[in-house]
Amino acid sequence: MTLKIETHVDGNKLTIRLTGRMTAECLEHLKALLGDASSVAVLSLGDVSLVGVEVVQFLASCENAGVELVDCSPYIRDWIDREHAKESNRNG
Repeated sequence: MTLKIETHVDGNKLTIRLTGRMTAECLEHLKALLGDASSVAVLSLGDVSLVGVEVVQFLASCENAGVELVDCSPYIRDWIDREHAKESNRNG
């Protein structure tokens, strides 16, 4: 299964629901969607089944930029947190 992307706009909030395998090839499209967001953006990751290191780095950078990540599986959340820690160590 490839990645399915559903968007929902509620006022100034854009929610992007992702389902399936999230690969590096999907990132440009997601960057474009997030770039079009008027102010608040949310990535719903509850149905994401597989990610790679490039995806986790992208998600960590999204979170650093103020994008809310919701319904994140524990293994993805832990990996993102480790990416944040690596970034802190590089900058600090």
